[in-house]
Amino acid sequence: MSPEYFLRSLLLIILATFSANASNWLYLAKLSSVGSISEEETCEKLKGLIQRQVQMCKRNLEVMDSVRRGAQLAIEECQYQFRNRRWNCSTLDTLPVFGKVVTQGTREAAFVYAISSAGVAFAVTRACSSGELDKCGCDRFQWSGCSDNIAYGVAFSQSFVDVRERSKGASSNRALMNLHNNEAGRKAILNNMRVECKCHGVSGSCEFKTCWKAMPPFRKVGNVLKEKFDGATEVEQSEIGSTKVLVPKNSQFKPHTDEDLVYLDSSPDFCDHDLKNGVLGTSGRQCNKTSKAIDGCELMCCGRGFHTDEVEVVERCSCKFHWCCSVKCKPCHRVVEIHTCR
Repeated sequence: MSPEYFLRSLLLIILATFSANASNWLYLAKLSSVGSISEEETCEKLKGLIQRQVQMCKRNLEVMDSVRRGAQLAIEECQYQFRNRRWNCSTLDTLPVFGKVVTQGTREAAFVYAISSAGVAFAVTRACSSGELDKCGCDRFQWSGCSDNIAYGVAFSQSFVDVRERSKGASSNRALMNLHNNEAGRKAILNNMRVECKCHGVSGSCEFKTCWKAMPPFRKVGNVLKEKFDGATEVEQSEIGSTKVLVPKNSQFKPHTDEDLVYLDSSPDFCDHDLKNGVLGTSGRQCNKTSKAIDGCELMCCGRGFHTDEVEVVERCSCKFHWCCSVKCKPCHRVVEIHTCR
């Protein structure tokens, strides 16, 4: 092996590792005990940030609590969208927070990157519109309403989330994959902005109205990206002239758009506990005995079978409204079957 080939291979490995760990900043979601990020010294202590993100933190202290909220939003939405799948976005107290699953170029990693960049854009935009940040405010719309300042939120997300991949020399196929999915996450917000209006006039007439552009609920963003996950495109790196791009691995597939998610590697089956690859397995997970979908016991338990236990639950029932003004209910006991994978 020539020295040149060895150095080139080593560089590719370093770049791949560099890009694969680009989601480490999500550890901010675990720092609820830190309090407000209001001092520059705190930025140095934040786990998971690279130096350029630390510098951004120091220059944008008032925005960092929004970044943390964005990370929390992303994790919560990921866990909601994947609650019935073998991989359910379980987090760890290590870096990266989703374990080694996101260090591989799978469609699960694609979703994590997309929902994370969307979470930051969403949280920062919401902070702008609510007046929490001095650096930004409402975005004025044609009818003088206070619109969500999505332009600022998207720009900050691009600067903060994309910083690893946009570093000099980060042009590996994984870096290109991460950048594409980051942008797809932000477009899930941009492409679903809606106009809301409030009427003003005598007796509720709409003689005058104030309108503004508003972001969709984050659940809507999650739903859109989950659909993109289900239809994600497997890609590989190619060169067009001197530019490196990602193209569908199967030439019979139509090219992906900026809104689609892309991935490089096939996903593991997530059936068995595999610490080496960061897979927790499905043993002990609840399943639906009557479902034929992925949440059903046959698929969720990977053919290993399942345990059935009877559990007594207490629910409110026979609720009545009492004047004025309370609702009183009786406790009702019933026995339900709980199925868990072997």
